[in-house]
Amino acid sequence: MLGYDGSEGARAALATAAEIASCEGARIAICFAHEIPAAYGGATGDYRRAVRARAEQATEEAAASLQKAGIEHDVELVPERPVNGLVHVAEKRQARMIVVGTHGEHPMKGAILGSVPHKLLHVSPVPVLVVPASG
Repeated sequence: MLGYDGSEGARAALATAAEIASCEGARIAICFAHEIPAAYGGATGDYRRAVRARAEQATEEAAASLQKAGIEHDVELVPERPVNGLVHVAEKRQARMIVVGTHGEHPMKGAILGSVPHKLLHVSPVPVLVVPASG
């Protein structure tokens, strides 16, 4: 399973997940998990639509890359906090691994701010592969 948001780190994770899937003959579930705020007025609706559009754009890019490589894949857009959403999808799909990218932030910053890869390493019931952004 691939946690994907279109960032540089996510693109590096996509490349690694594709390489693993090619070797294993595995299918990849592309997952974009995002928290949806409670509905309070029109601005929230605009925000929800913008996040949904970003999720669709990012996952379409990843799906096109996997399609070109001949790798079977599915897409899941999950309206949950990223860590919870990724874990729920991994459990539901009985994933063997979650692959995510990182921006190469300092470990202390990730621990304080609570980066998704850092949290996944502590709560995921399946192995997590954290791929650093290239460059």
